[in-house]
Amino acid sequence: MPSFDVVSELDMHEVTNAVDQATRELAMRFDFKNVKASFELDDSVVTMTAEAEFQVKQMYDIFALKLTRRGVDISCIELKDPDVNLARAKQEVVLKQGIDADTAHKIQRAVKDSKLKVQASIQGDKVRITGKSRDELQEAIVMLRAAKLEMPLQFNNFRD
Repeated sequence: MPSFDVVSELDMHEVTNAVDQATRELAMRFDFKNVKASFELDDSVVTMTAEAEFQVKQMYDIFALKLTRRGVDISCIELKDPDVNLARAKQEVVLKQGIDADTAHKIQRAVKDSKLKVQASIQGDKVRITGKSRDELQEAIVMLRAAKLEMPLQFNNFRD
């Protein structure tokens, strides 16, 4: 029986490259001259630190631009509230990977409501779609791409 998996993954290599490019741009920008500002990547959290809150906001704009240029969808990032004190400002950007339970149920509901002859089953942080023919699975992919979900989806592990 043909099937494919619906996942939401980030290319962490591209995220690392975006952090490195943003760090280099900070070193070259005139408005960050003699300012202690840095990006730190730890697993799936990017920490931005600077001397003032407006600088952290500028750093986020730089980082988001670098991510989009590297082909990473910025709808998979979550911006935490800034931590500001007199000496410095700090803000975390959380990179979300995998499909959470609510989104998985929305995908499953969208597949059922589409009246296609395919079934969706939740398997951890991915959703497996199975059907009798390849054409029905391709229609399901088109339908899921058109669906308005709050995270980017990839379709992999297509098997005949």
